Amino acid sequence: MTTDPVPAPAQHPLAHIVFYAPCIPGNSGAAIRLAALTGAMLHLVEPLGFDMSEAKLRRAGLDYHDLAHVRVHPNLDSALEATSPGRVWAFTAQAETTMARVDYAVGDVLLFGPEPTGLPEEVLTDPRITARVRIPMRPGLRSLNLANAATLAVYELWRQHDYVGGG
Repeated sequence: MTTDPVPAPAQHPLAHIVFYAPCIPGNSGAAIRLAALTGAMLHLVEPLGFDMSEAKLRRAGLDYHDLAHVRVHPNLDSALEATSPGRVWAFTAQAETTMARVDYAVGDVLLFGPEPTGLPEEVLTDPRITARVRIPMRPGLRSLNLANAATLAVYELWRQHDYVGGG
């Protein structure tokens, strides 16, 4: 899955998208496509709620699997070590700061929790987390789809850097 026919090598990705214990294969498949299209790197932290060969994952990623940089990690420590020294933005509804108020740097880590629950408190209080951020929504609604949330965050980071490497 990690080949380099695209301009953004894994050593210098636009951003690191980290899905902590993702459950829905289609969301991770869509994130594979997102990583390929933007030059980001996708990190999936076990346990995964699906098998990487699952048809829904492959269908959502379509033919982008060979163009994306994807790593599966046994735990969050491994993922954060692989993304160091990037700042870590934990996306959660339990945050005051909205994603548009963050000045992102190329190589930052965008951390998202599992679809049904979001990031657990032990992750949100990890000292390696730079800050908690939220995506604005209308009151009383739970959350965006995981892949949609990651897309918004990656494109906000990329927009702030004038879509470097894009066309």
